[in-house]
Amino acid sequence: MLPLPIFKTVIESTPLISIDIIVRNDKGQILLGKRTNRPAQGYWFVPGGRVLKDEPFERAFNRLMKAELGLNKAQSSFKGIYQHFYDDNFFGDKFTTHYIVLAYDISFNGELSSLPVDQHSNYQWFDESELLVDESVHKHSKWYFQKDKQADLLFK
Repeated sequence: MLPLPIFKTVIESTPLISIDIIVRNDKGQILLGKRTNRPAQGYWFVPGGRVLKDEPFERAFNRLMKAELGLNKAQSSFKGIYQHFYDDNFFGDKFTTHYIVLAYDISFNGELSSLPVDQHSNYQWFDESELLVDESVHKHSKWYFQKDKQADLLFK
């Protein structure tokens, strides 16, 4: 883990690599969590997080599955590579955050009360049509379900 002053410099200077996990239940609903941290604080957002320096991708994916969803393993399928740009950052200072996001789809039918609350204060299932019009769902989470946002999808 980077010391906070170095992490601040990294966010200010470079893009971060992250993994977003699009979670569907057996009804086709999407799991979103209410973000507790910047960026996207206070918005409903898909689970996920950043890849750490020198962390192999598989280890990062498994760490995020455990930290964000309490899961040790899950079948996943690659959705694509996206870019997310934010006007704020984890520290709240006056610089932006840029993520290169590797998005994955998984299925999960567990109890919401079993989910960790480190990064999200609450969880909720949303129908796709519902989340697309909900102002409290962050636009970057909406992009995964909008056909016209292919410009934000780098590769699939």
